[in-house]
Amino acid sequence: MTWLKSIIKTLFGLGNEHHSGQPWDSSFSEILFNKVAFYRVLNETDRKVFEQRVQLFWKTTKIDCAEGMELTDTDRLLVGASAIIPVWGFPKWHYLNLSEVILLPGAFNEQFKVSQSDSRISGMVGTGLMAGKMALSKPHLHLGFENTKDKRNVGIHEFAHLLDMSDGSNDGFPERMAELVDMGQWNQFVDSKIAQIEKGKSNIRDYGATNYLEFFAVATEYFFERPKMLKRKHPQLFNYLESFYNQDVMAIADDVKPRKK
Repeated sequence: MTWLKSIIKTLFGLGNEHHSGQPWDSSFSEILFNKVAFYRVLNETDRKVFEQRVQLFWKTTKIDCAEGMELTDTDRLLVGASAIIPVWGFPKWHYLNLSEVILLPGAFNEQFKVSQSDSRISGMVGTGLMAGKMALSKPHLHLGFENTKDKRNVGIHEFAHLLDMSDGSNDGFPERMAELVDMGQWNQFVDSKIAQIEKGKSNIRDYGATNYLEFFAVATEYFFERPKMLKRKHPQLFNYLESFYNQDVMAIADDVKPRKK
């Protein structure tokens, strides 16, 4: 039993473990369409590819939850969508640094306890004893897809960290970024953006000013939720991320507009 599972079992008991190879159900496509803007704006062919990649992710990654929680198809689909969205531009990508995702009933602290005064963490990945593991608050995972205008999505945020860590270093400068910009130049650029956040002169959320690695993950959330706004307010950052992720995400901007009833 892994260290994280031991913690979860101690605190909550281990709930439903799912390492799925089950066939795709038509209801899964409907759930994705209703819940995930990124999937909704794809054409029919790309939606099928997205579904296949979610299934492959399920086959290689366990999804667990704490005792007393129900692990639903929607939970599994939103975890899968969180994984595929950032790497959509990399068709052969596999998360070699992840084996398990564990859903908890709410925000948690560093001991994975919920409902405590310091339970403020909504997602976590790590190295060492946490290597290959991700913990997510189930309510925050869902909220990330329900509110598509707040530039926040904890699932995408944590998978952005895994992308960053794929070169063996969680430093806010993924290996692929080096193909686009020198590390020193990138860090200087990020320093300027963090300074703007700290002065209250940026609409990038405050958590992005924590350090380089959190800036990258926060900027990634922004890129996939409000790309048109990001391009207007932070054009250079948008260009960096568009090139890095190898994706045209502007269709998402139209999807987040109020829909006529």
